[in-house]
Amino acid sequence: MKNQERVKDILSDFNKTQFQNSLIEWFKKEQRILPWRENQDPYRVWVSEIMLQQTRVDTVIPYFNHFMEKFPDPKSLAEADEQEVLKAWEGLGYYSRARNLQTAVKEVVADYDGVVPDNPKDLGELKGVGPYTKGAILSIAYDTPEPAVDGNVMRVLSRILHVEDDIAKPSTRKVFEQLVRELISEEDPSSFNQGMMELGALICTPKNPSCLLCPIQDQCRAFEQGIETELPVKTSKKKQKKVPYLLLVIENDAGEVLIEQRPSQGLLASLWQYPMVALEDLDHEAAKHWFYGEYGLKIEWGEPVEQIKHVFSHLIWEMEVVIARVVGGQLDHERAQFVTPQEMSAYPFPVSHQKAHKYISQ
Repeated sequence: MKNQERVKDILSDFNKTQFQNSLIEWFKKEQRILPWRENQDPYRVWVSEIMLQQTRVDTVIPYFNHFMEKFPDPKSLAEADEQEVLKAWEGLGYYSRARNLQTAVKEVVADYDGVVPDNPKDLGELKGVGPYTKGAILSIAYDTPEPAVDGNVMRVLSRILHVEDDIAKPSTRKVFEQLVRELISEEDPSSFNQGMMELGALICTPKNPSCLLCPIQDQCRAFEQGIETELPVKTSKKKQKKVPYLLLVIENDAGEVLIEQRPSQGLLASLWQYPMVALEDLDHEAAKHWFYGEYGLKIEWGEPVEQIKHVFSHLIWEMEVVIARVVGGQLDHERAQFVTPQEMSAYPFPVSHQKAHKYISQ
């Protein structure tokens, strides 16, 4: 009730019809040509929205095209081996997106005859389909007036409507979802929601918004007051923890390389990598003894050849790349194996470890 009153107050003197018409007209004229906009197929919309989470449009385009070639429909994705799916996702990051997508698509094939649900309840119960993805699929593919609110949309509306709520708080998202429910076009929700996304991507950008090109400029309260760069309000996240590692490129006498699969749960789950040794409590010499105890192999290495830094949302890996060779022992590790350099291309690696491929002897 409190949110409803607040929303009513925010929109009390705002011309919704003018806003809808200006936004939709601008979108239809200025929208970018993107592969997932070729049609309104809900599966294509779904895949694109999952890929676009935390990832730039230019980066996503080739991945989307490749993914759709390999898995053109829900059935082909549902039946694929998980490692094949992760390989197609290799380099996009946030790999739980790919696993959750495949899990959800399997459910669509099993329970809905391969047709993506067109109602909020069933769609929202699928793994990895949160409120934003649900709203995007329903509005873009099925023309259902459902809000699709992400950081872009909150930034755009916080400026247009002069809302100073902290967008880092979950409660603020509820306010913006309610605002979109009131503002969305019943006649063309697909163009409305895509227009909001496009406005945030092209015009109402985080820094240096192009206000003079904005189709909503004459209705924008922040622009009128000259405070567009001060919005949205967003508290900063906690500082990421830095973790030092050795990344070991290890070869045996046969020229094979040691790789290992990460656990099936957690960060970068089920991807393959070079062995890593955490250096928080170990020096280089102690790391060799730890490695022998953990893997059953005695190894020798020289000085680090490169420093690789990889930033996650909550931590930073600082990795020293070391080239090593096996000098004794027997491999004894359930998730590790030796492969030839030629075989490695079949295994999905995270971007941070792909950078070390160049140190393998060919």
